[in-house]
Order: sequence, then structure tokens, then C-alpha cells
Amino acid sequence: MAYTVSDLILDTVHAAGVHRIYGIPGDSLNGFTDALRTSDDVSWQHVRHEEAAAFAAAGEAGLTGELAVCAGSCGPGNLHLVNGLYDAHRSRVPVLAIAAHIPGSEIGTGYFQETHPEKLFDECSDYCELVRSVDQLPRVLDIAVRTAVEKRTVAVLVIPGELFLAKIDRPKRPGRIRPTHPVIRPSDEELHLAAVRLNSSERVTVLAGAGAAGAHDQLVALAQKLQAPVVHALRGKDAVEYDNPCDVGMTGLLGFSSGYHAIEKCDTLLLIGTDFPYSQFLPDDAYTIQLDVRGEQIGRRTRVDLPLVGAAADTLPALTELIKDGRDDEHLRTAREHYAQNRGFLDELAAPDDELPIRPEYLTRVIDRLAAHDTVFTADVGSPVVWAARYLTMNGARRLIGSFNHGSMANALSQAVGASSAAPGRQVIALAGDGGLAMLLGELLTLVQNDLPVKIVVFNNSSLNFVELEMKAAGFVTFGTDLHNPDFAKVAEATGIYGRRVSAASEVEDAVAEFLAHDGPALLDVITARQELSIPPAISAAQAKGFTLWALRTVLSGRGDELLDLAETNLFSRLKR
Repeated sequence: MAYTVSDLILDTVHAAGVHRIYGIPGDSLNGFTDALRTSDDVSWQHVRHEEAAAFAAAGEAGLTGELAVCAGSCGPGNLHLVNGLYDAHRSRVPVLAIAAHIPGSEIGTGYFQETHPEKLFDECSDYCELVRSVDQLPRVLDIAVRTAVEKRTVAVLVIPGELFLAKIDRPKRPGRIRPTHPVIRPSDEELHLAAVRLNSSERVTVLAGAGAAGAHDQLVALAQKLQAPVVHALRGKDAVEYDNPCDVGMTGLLGFSSGYHAIEKCDTLLLIGTDFPYSQFLPDDAYTIQLDVRGEQIGRRTRVDLPLVGAAADTLPALTELIKDGRDDEHLRTAREHYAQNRGFLDELAAPDDELPIRPEYLTRVIDRLAAHDTVFTADVGSPVVWAARYLTMNGARRLIGSFNHGSMANALSQAVGASSAAPGRQVIALAGDGGLAMLLGELLTLVQNDLPVKIVVFNNSSLNFVELEMKAAGFVTFGTDLHNPDFAKVAEATGIYGRRVSAASEVEDAVAEFLAHDGPALLDVITARQELSIPPAISAAQAKGFTLWALRTVLSGRGDELLDLAETNLFSRLKR
């Protein structure tokens, strides 16, 4: 049998560690999917929407750290990949997209389904190339794979459909492109400059993000020697928070006031592996040191006095050796006491009460307690991310994956597809919003068709809940956020998935335990409080004014019952805190 371009692509990605490709068949992809049909090494993971294929690939790559692949047919097929690829690109996970194109001879003629993918994918990738000939393919394929793997990013190959079937010489052996692991750290002079500043500072605070992954123990050792509270960004939660005696929680829109104040009170801020985007939560007058493996990231969010280019695991031990012993612990002790108060308040809210709608805090706490030691959690953007950030306990084995940089809806279920495909023996729980789940509801069928035992918890508050909060904070009467939902449990059952609906707090414990124990995919539809507010750690004057304007406008519009509902959530005491 003739060896084709499709065969070369499959052999190359398999040598790079790929075992499956996510997508939907289409005529321009037929040559590629036919090669997959006969492949013993790489399988076709059929989804119901190409956006879900890209999210699934991003979820797999985020969990494993290895290359994942998705594919789409020409025109609308590969254009649907764009949103998920944006997420992978901004999350810096290695994904290769195969974007089939119209016949090469028809490009530029306005042919059926013609687009210009090489232009459309340019902004959500670090490498995007149109393959014009068979001779060109081997080199650009290797470049695309290596770019995705080494830069931890998205690469796209745009391939006219007829080229998939073109004959090509079989290589003696395909290149085995796997990530390298160089040692990267600042110069000795730069480290000594950092140490001089840190040793002379009285109140050092660390803000760590996803770039601290793999350097947990080194980070804790440095923080303890500095007697520095450690604040984490959302993407740093599963890498930084656990077994950390210096942890004081998260800052940002979803965080705690303890994290905010630990940063606000410092005289030196040490940023480690984070591109935390909210400059309003960073100090104006603290001396700032930023460590990042990508020098171009430094200084994007705040003024940086001392930039350090290096990997956290390589740099922190060398820096720790230069820090003097015997530092005063007042700053850390005060921050930890503040954190304990915050944590106690949050824990108070995670209590059952059958006289009120089910609190999402309580639901998340129960899930956290009953989930497996090494569960992979995915969370939809919006309120599920808030509850995940505040109530899921990380331990070094658990993972939390979401669209934390791109901020797309509908990511949780599709990323769970990727995580479950890559780790079939591991518990995967998707924390889905009712709006996010409905947006890509067809992916329930993907679970059934691929026999993936993903567990989906639906935070069903019949609204685009976080959008409502944003409207209230800006002073707008909520509008266009109502969701008229079906019984999601019955929808799940209709697709062949275990489904259960819960509307009382007293049912939650048993329902979660039964749902997690089910052998196969399962969905738990939980009716949660709509008016539960996720207040950020620092309320600005504009936000306080916005809430007041919203309340006045709501009453004047004849919807004062919403204020009565909010009274049950202790809104004003929570704003004060």
C-alpha cells in the first residue's frame, strides 16, 4: 500500500507521544480520517463540535504536558477550532491543529467553503503555515510539532484536502520530537542583586502562578526563609496552595481579602511564574522582582524593578541559599491570621440549610470532600470557577483545569473529555455552569460514544450568574441573563448517561456520593442559589456605587423581590468583610 502524507503526519505525531486526534470528519479530511481508520497507533476521538475538539486537546495537553492534536475540515469545520485554540494558546499548552483546506487549485476563486485559515489562525498560534506541496510538508510538519512542543503553544498546519492522499517517501524513521529540559536561571550577579534587596526588605510577599509548577518544595523553602506570605494566582492553585505553611490564599477578582492585603502591605513583591492580569490588585509603591522563564512576559502588568529570567525550579534553590536566616515573622504571622479569619468566613458559608436554596459553596465543599485523591477537576468560566478556587482542596495529585486566561464559556465538559481520554483510570469531574453546559450540550453524546466516565456537576441557577454580578457591580439592572433550562438530569438520561436532580441541601451528600460511585458518565443537576454573591477581595468605590445604583434601579423597575432574595445571602455584611 502506498505511503501518504496522512501516514507521515500520523507517524510523526505518534513519535511525539500522541495517541488520539479529536475532531469531526468532513470531505476535505477524508484522506486523513481514512488513514486513522487503519492506524494501530493513533485513534480518532469523535466529538460533536470542532470547538469541543480544540478544548479537548487543550484539556489533554494541560493535564499531561505533552502534545495533543485536533483536526477540522475546510471552511466552517476548521473555523470552529478557533475558540478552543485561543484557549490553548493563552494557557500555553502544546496543541497541533490540522486544518483541512479546499482543493489547492481552487484557492483564491471563491470556491465552496473557502476561507483563508492561515490568516484566521495567525493570532491564536505561534506557527501557522499553508502547505502548498508534498515536498514542503515534511519540514513544516516537523517545525510545527517542534514549535508546539518547545514553546508550549499552538501550531496549525493548513493542508488542501487532496494532499492528504498524495504519495510521499516513507522516512527511515520519523523524527522523535519530545520536549527538552534545559536548565534556565539568572546570572549570579542578578541573583545576588535580588538577594541584597530581599535581605534588606522587612515585608516580602510572594505571588506565584502556573510557572511555579514543579517547584512547590523550592518555593516553600524560599518563602519560609523569607518569612513571606505566599499568594497564588488562579492557575497557580494546584501547584502552590497545598502543604504550604506560608499560604494566604488567592488574590484577584475571585480571591480572598487575605491575599489582597498580603500584597498591599509588602515593601517588596516577588512575582514567580505568573502573568496575573489585574494590575489593580498589585501595589504601586512596592519594589518588584519578577521571575519568569519568558523574559518578554516581565513587566507587562506592573512596573518591575529587577527582572529575572529563569525557571522557578532552577532559580529558587540558588536564590534561597543567598537569603539570611533569622528574619522577623510579623508580616507572615499577620497575613496568616488574616487568612485564617477569611477561611473561617468562607467555611461558614459552606453549610447546608434546607430553608434556603442550595448554596454553591456547600455543594463544592461536599464534592471536594468526596472526590478522589487524584481527581482532575475542570471548571466553567463564571461562578463555577469562583467556587472551585475557594472550596477545592489541592494536594499535589489533584489538578484544576479551566479557561483561566481566555475566559471562554463551555470549556469544562470538553476539557474533561480530553482529560478523561488521556487518563482513563482517573476520576474527572466537570464543574459546569448551566449556561456553559447548554452551549455545547451535544458533548454529552461524546461521553457516551467514547465511553468516557466523566462526572458533570451542573450549578443550575437559571442564569448567567457571573454576568449578573458584573452588571450589578456596574450599576445595571440585570437583563438578558435569564436561562429557561430543561431538567438536565432527564436530558442526560435521554442520551444514556446517569442523571439525578437535587433541589434540597439535605439531599446533596447522598446524591454526590451516589453520582461519583456510578460506573460510567454521570450528571448531577443541582438547583443552586441564584443570588449567591462572589464578592472580590477589594471593593472599589466604583463597585460600591454600582451596587447602590443597581439596587435603586432594580426597585424602580419593579423588581424589588431580587433585593429580598439578596438579603438572605447577607449581602451587606459580606460587602463589609
